[in-house]
Amino acid sequence: LLCRRAIEPRLGYWTVPAGFMELGETIEEGDARETLEEALAEVEIGRMFATVDVVQAGQVHVFYTARLLGEFGAGDESLEAALFGESQIPWAEISFPSVRFALERYFEDAGRDRGVHSHTAPRIRL
Repeated sequence: LLCRRAIEPRLGYWTVPAGFMELGETIEEGDARETLEEALAEVEIGRMFATVDVVQAGQVHVFYTARLLGEFGAGDESLEAALFGESQIPWAEISFPSVRFALERYFEDAGRDRGVHSHTAPRIRL
């Protein structure tokens, strides 16, 4: 499930539903909340499978698998939302290197739990 961003940075580029955690919530709760806000989708959060240190932004991006529990759509921060198979992903229009890394590891794992993949994102100009 990918969302086309309706906000800067990277307006119009595709990303996984994601965002910043709020005080008092777990990572999994934040993931579920952001997915509901950006893709109007309820999900069951699965396992953590990737982390990316984004030193340039002072952030750590944490990626989990999730199971879609019903319908989805475009939330306020998304222009559209869509389901993609690996060959359908608009790779040239992926928003951030961390998202690309996570998607590549997800498909490499092919549904198998191969632990958590870690990476440091290259510095990019926004």
